[in-house]
Amino acid sequence: MAIAHGRLILHTLLLLVLTAGIGHAEEPATRYPSMAALDQYLMTDRNEEIALARTAAPETIAQEAKVMVLTRQGYETAVEGKNGFVCVVERGWMAPFDNPEFWNPKIRGPICFNPAAARSILPLTIKRTELVLAGLPKSEIMEKIKAAQNRKELPTFEPGAMSYMMSKRAYLTDRDGHNLCHLMIYTPLADAAAWGADLPGSPVGFGGQFQGAPEPITVFLVPVSKWSDGTPAPEM
Repeated sequence: MAIAHGRLILHTLLLLVLTAGIGHAEEPATRYPSMAALDQYLMTDRNEEIALARTAAPETIAQEAKVMVLTRQGYETAVEGKNGFVCVVERGWMAPFDNPEFWNPKIRGPICFNPAAARSILPLTIKRTELVLAGLPKSEIMEKIKAAQNRKELPTFEPGAMSYMMSKRAYLTDRDGHNLCHLMIYTPLADAAAWGADLPGSPVGFGGQFQGAPEPITVFLVPVSKWSDGTPAPEM
């Protein structure tokens, strides 16, 4: 039961595919039908956003990482790094386009990309954010991402790309718990069977963050037992 609950949070949040059939008095699609005012997505305290971004990974990684913060013009570098990792706080629009919480202004997803992901996955976050801030509808955002891929304006996938999402302070979904401590592993397009994801007893979850809609990337998720500060995370 704990595993199922944890995966529900993952799939809801993370920017994964929502689990169907869970009833709520007011579904997120009703609450978040369109983008809210930009100020609701921004953090007014730059230092607070830097600190939140760094909670994504253990201190030994995050303190030497580059940190980017969201501004009205998009993500910009706030702190230069030394180890090739990049930490940011993602917003709800990095969920699948059909996720009802895509426009949820409360979403704060601290994430720290390893060097391969910083070069080949982070640019997808930056591009989506650029298009969102331009005020485009979802359909046009998807088309422009596809066009950028066809023109080879986005980097190709690099093997070994992964990220940390181990922040105790993350808010990933309105659903119970709001959070889940995990790693994200990126691969070229694949199906769940390639990693034994979502099978009974398997610790690996199959994510739907990109999955060709439109970015040609598959995400696998692995829950971990400790938050980035070393304290125990809820058992999955």
